[in-house]
Amino acid sequence: MPIRTNRGRAAVYRRLWGWPMRSPTHLVGTVVFLVALMVAAGILVPRLVGDTGTASVPSGAAGSAREGTTGTTGVGAEPTLDRETLPTRLSEPLATPTPVEPAPEALRVAKQWATAWVSAPDSGADGAGDAWLESLRPHTTEEFLPQLSTVDPGNVEATTVVGEPKARESYPKSVKAEITTDGPALLVTVIETGDGWKVSGYTEATG
Repeated sequence: MPIRTNRGRAAVYRRLWGWPMRSPTHLVGTVVFLVALMVAAGILVPRLVGDTGTASVPSGAAGSAREGTTGTTGVGAEPTLDRETLPTRLSEPLATPTPVEPAPEALRVAKQWATAWVSAPDSGADGAGDAWLESLRPHTTEEFLPQLSTVDPGNVEATTVVGEPKARESYPKSVKAEITTDGPALLVTVIETGDGWKVSGYTEATG
């Protein structure tokens, strides 16, 4: 039956408070119960408070935030670049030279150079190599001269130029001319420099 009077309630409270003091066993049991209760509260309360104090973020939303447009997400945050805005290719193609009619001066220099080339003296004569190189110097770039200095004039098989040079390739600043000789045909590259057109290289023509 429910306790309806204050005197009855007071009697019940006295029994509850006095129960631990009735024997050492009651006292120890009460102390153990209180300690267990406090430990349980210390473990559960922080977890409950932590779960309610932090908002969970779906993994998909986090990934979207990382891959978003350029900007910052907070104080001290580094800006993230939108992958779609990064350049993936050159905005403009590289300019390529446009073929043009060969410059007459370039063909003239190519023929002069080839004429000096096939006029190589006998390599056994004193100073033959130096004289031959000097005949090529007016028509040759300074960068190409050191390579020509390693050539033995005695190995030049041709002795004369046959006909006029023909342009194989022709651009505003360079011309590759084919020159026929009584030996191997030559492909001579002529470029425009600050001192006019000069030969910058050669090979033997094939085909």
